[in-house]
Amino acid sequence: MGNAADLTYWIAFSAGVLSFFSPCVLPLIPSYLTYITGLSFGQLQDANPSAKVRMAVILHSLAFIAGFSVVFISLGALAGVASSTFQEHMREGLVWVQRIGGILVFLFGVHMSGLFHFGVLLGEKRVQLREKPSGFLGTFLVGLAFAAGWTPCIGPILGGILALVAGTSADYAKGIFMLAVYSAGLGIPFLIAGVLFHSFLSFFNRFRKHIRVMEIITGGLLMIVGFMLFFNLFGKLTGYLYRFLPMTG
Repeated sequence: MGNAADLTYWIAFSAGVLSFFSPCVLPLIPSYLTYITGLSFGQLQDANPSAKVRMAVILHSLAFIAGFSVVFISLGALAGVASSTFQEHMREGLVWVQRIGGILVFLFGVHMSGLFHFGVLLGEKRVQLREKPSGFLGTFLVGLAFAAGWTPCIGPILGGILALVAGTSADYAKGIFMLAVYSAGLGIPFLIAGVLFHSFLSFFNRFRKHIRVMEIITGGLLMIVGFMLFFNLFGKLTGYLYRFLPMTG
């Protein structure tokens, strides 16, 4: 499945971006930014923030991103190890790991789209930090708590990526890298939102009425990925794309 690696990484990155725009994350961005930075809403909203304010936002955002990335990457490593161990002991049954992963991703997509809601995915478990510990270490811990929270939005997307890792990964290294790419997809928009907070608020006020549409699109994409994983179409699609976008170097 090596030929499908590039495609699955793009899927992981896109899933991270879609997680950022989900109803459980996007509306909370202003609150998270004020919480982790210790800055007032007015300071963040300033169209021309001082260098000190801008640097505080960047550093705390990076610490927050590092926190949730550690959790997601660890989950990716575990999914990769589990897949690798299964392959080592039951190589003839590997196709069923892939098919089961495809079914799970497809069902996550059904849940996200709203076609049918699975009760187990509707629960919400969050690690609450009533008072943020001081400094960048405190912000890092908030990132860990954010990642540990199971929300109806991020849960299916993250679960779909982990199932994709289990269905396509041959070792833990790919699991680590794929979840690092997913974390980048979630973290980069967060960092941009913090640095350009004034513009982000204007964007959010225009975009929030389309959040439900994003849920439906995300669910549809997850169903497509699940279908492709079940029928082992990633390698074929990647080879087809390479005919039009040949690799260089």
